[in-house]
Amino acid sequence: MQQMITILGPTASGKTPLATALAARIGGEIISADSRQVYRRMDIGTGKDLDDYVVSEVRGTRCEVRIPYHLIDICEPGTKYNLFQYQQDFYDAYQDIRSRGVTPILCGGTGLYIEAVLKGYHLSPVPQNPELRATLEGKSLEELTQMLKELKAQTGSTMHNKTDVDSCQRAIRAIEIETYNLKHPMPRRELPAVSSLIIGVDIDRELRRQKITRRLKARLDEGMVDEVRRLLDEGIPAEDLIYYGLEYKFVTEYIIGRLSYDEMFRQLEIAIHQFAKRQMTWFRGMERRGFRIHWIDATLPMEEKVNKILQLWQ
Repeated sequence: MQQMITILGPTASGKTPLATALAARIGGEIISADSRQVYRRMDIGTGKDLDDYVVSEVRGTRCEVRIPYHLIDICEPGTKYNLFQYQQDFYDAYQDIRSRGVTPILCGGTGLYIEAVLKGYHLSPVPQNPELRATLEGKSLEELTQMLKELKAQTGSTMHNKTDVDSCQRAIRAIEIETYNLKHPMPRRELPAVSSLIIGVDIDRELRRQKITRRLKARLDEGMVDEVRRLLDEGIPAEDLIYYGLEYKFVTEYIIGRLSYDEMFRQLEIAIHQFAKRQMTWFRGMERRGFRIHWIDATLPMEEKVNKILQLWQ
């Protein structure tokens, strides 16, 4: 029996409800692998529905079980949480859960974070480089992406794929990291790889597209624009929210007048579809890099999905 269970999949595939149903069955605790749910008060835009962590029925009995979760709401909006921090935070949570004899369930869609902790990436903290940033300012995302590709060819890096580099700010930070690692070889923090059963939630492309569109409309109805406006009113710079990408990027651009509402909706919908496609590309890449992912049909009844996971695990 492996030390951990990992549940991954593209956005809107139903990862969290599956993880919580599984946790309720085995008494597990969830470690989030979502690069944006770490931020407090960024709830609707990140899909951070904490009600998902309350399971109302376990093994046919009517009861309410609150599933413990980790690495959600751990830092303030406007800060730049990164892979180096995530890897340490994950390992601290993982060690804590294991020390209590409980099974950790890693759940999320940020492929870079998942792969880093499963493989035990050796990472170094990288300071900001104002001079480099000044030379990169004004370049397009396409230009930055090409520069990053050339740097990665020199360093042999497998980090910073398109899934997580979807804005100029993110691309500049990735170039900063790769440039530093190229010029400053140094001892890196070493955390061990983690043995895990890996479950992928397999959702049909057309169904995924329908769910993404439906969910986007629901989030807008639930007050996503007001959520972003409150963050701006707190004094968080618009460019910092744009840095987080997807919902925060496009809704912020709508609020500050760069986009109309219809433009915001149309461009955001396209961006989320593209993001889900890139997530699947990453997961398929993980398989090519030696990870065994057991894919489970997203449309199966919940109990059947949980039972399939337990059969694989035991």
